[in-house]
Amino acid sequence: MKGISQRGATLSFGAFGLKSLDSSFITNRQIEAARIAVTRRMKREGQVWIRIFPDKPITSKPAEVRMGKGKGALDHWVAVVKPGRIMFEIDGVTRETAEEALRLAAQKLPVKTKIVVRRDLV
Repeated sequence: MKGISQRGATLSFGAFGLKSLDSSFITNRQIEAARIAVTRRMKREGQVWIRIFPDKPITSKPAEVRMGKGKGALDHWVAVVKPGRIMFEIDGVTRETAEEALRLAAQKLPVKTKIVVRRDLV
């Protein structure tokens, strides 16, 4: 995956966001784990937007199967994330709560991240 993110690189909905600094595939399980970490830390106040969606299918063949005989079965779904992509947005909570929630979410994801703040709040 070459280049930086062309779309989804600015905050659109919330006041705080989690921005990717690497490129990677992020599975649907990783997105859900990060979402749960954010909502638990915020104690279900405020609002969370998930800006990535796993729409790329990944296939795999079973273990110890010989080469050939076609493509493997669907294994899982991933979201393609490039550097600069905003993955999560938060609004309706204090800055300290938002930064802690996004820090917990970042630990669940396989990319380096950065917390960004809307310009009019700085």
